[in-house]
Amino acid sequence: MIWPFSRRSCKSIARIEVTGVIGAATRKRMLEALKEIEERRFPALLLRIDSPGGTVGDSQEIYTALKRLKDKLKIVASFGNISASGGVYIGMGANHIVANPGTITGSIGVILRGNNLERLLDKVGVSFKVIKSGPYKDILAFDRELTDPEKGILQELIDVSYSQFVKTVAEARHLSEETVRSFADGRIFTGEQALQLGVVDRLGSEEDARRWTAELAGLDPDKAECITFDEKKPLLRRLVPGNSNVAVSGMAYPALAIPALNATLEWLEFERSTSGMPLWLYRP
Repeated sequence: MIWPFSRRSCKSIARIEVTGVIGAATRKRMLEALKEIEERRFPALLLRIDSPGGTVGDSQEIYTALKRLKDKLKIVASFGNISASGGVYIGMGANHIVANPGTITGSIGVILRGNNLERLLDKVGVSFKVIKSGPYKDILAFDRELTDPEKGILQELIDVSYSQFVKTVAEARHLSEETVRSFADGRIFTGEQALQLGVVDRLGSEEDARRWTAELAGLDPDKAECITFDEKKPLLRRLVPGNSNVAVSGMAYPALAIPALNATLEWLEFERSTSGMPLWLYRP
């Protein structure tokens, strides 16, 4: 399909911003945007990442789509304030990576967390009767401790996911797996340290990354337009002006506070929906 504005696209840079935790919604938005960018024949993509990470599967799907696309156009990832764990993983799908000197990055690893409320439930007199098809069907149940065999099963799952992460970083950054494992122990590091480790290519701002992206695509950095593929905003956020107040349950909140409120609600929903799932997530 030839888009009527493909000529404009050929002289422009596409831009996608990844913010917050990476989950199903991020994956869906990213895959749709990447498909449109490919169809519109953009010569380059600037990927701005400001994320602490997210779920394993969603991060892998985004990375795979980026890896396939970078054979057709130039992709430069710009690490913002924080680009850790799953944020690093999807960044591996870019041809090149730019980070601020003070960017918080790293946290290469996998975490799986369950909640044990057994003692609390005992205090209030609540117990559960479980009928299951096998001994591990209720693994990570919140009303009891893990058994030793269950710990072994989950540790093996984490180890396999971790090896996938290490292999991806090693291949993308042209490093040995042994080298990657030397710093992929969950630690975080700055953009400056990431450059020394070979995780990123350059230090600089998003503007520096944009100019480099244009140059890689053979475009004039001073003239190339940057077209951002924005996340579709909820109806409430589209209707409410930026400087107005929003009534929530009979109380007025400044609209400027809504992004922070949305971020908090997003995080709580992510925590709820991913309980017991392996995550590539930096936890400060």
